[in-house]
Amino acid sequence: MRAARQILAETGDTSASIQAIAERADVGFGSFYNHFDSKTELFEAAVVDAMEEFGQNFDERLAGIDDPAELVAAGFRLSALMADSHPELMQVLRRRGLGHIHSDNGLVRRALRDIEAGLTSGRFTPLDPVVALTALGGTLLSLVEMRFARPDLDGDKAAVNLAEMVLRMLGVPPDDAHEVARRPLPAPTSPATPARPAGR
Repeated sequence: MRAARQILAETGDTSASIQAIAERADVGFGSFYNHFDSKTELFEAAVVDAMEEFGQNFDERLAGIDDPAELVAAGFRLSALMADSHPELMQVLRRRGLGHIHSDNGLVRRALRDIEAGLTSGRFTPLDPVVALTALGGTLLSLVEMRFARPDLDGDKAAVNLAEMVLRMLGVPPDDAHEVARRPLPAPTSPATPARPAGR
């Protein structure tokens, strides 16, 4: 799986032979078929795995935020930052994400959850959640593409402006959308400090 993700991130080329994938993963050729029936299945699993990790990053960083509008805006800004902090993951999303906007995966379920929360609470204007998901997903993937294609641009500034536009599209009043898109992002969760061996 890791080898497949690396290949997707580097080139997006899925024509690599099973032998080449096995060598990169440092496993025997025969062991490949203990886990996957085909290359297609492997690469699809690698994309789903990457999207699940992407969603988990959101959950961890945005825990405690209840405002659906803030969750949407922060998601755009975190995505721009993750192009630097998680480049392999974001390259997979860049190259293969469009085909999974409407798949039943962890990231899509999270996005629909936030959209539906905004609709239920009245934060967003009544609309079809699937149409909203399409608009948000396409805009997010365009932002990720821009981060890699135009590294000279200020990624966070672009993400803030896009987030404001998306919130207005969802029916958030202009002044409110402007403020919400610029709220401070939650600080990253610090990894636990390993315990020091006794006597040191």
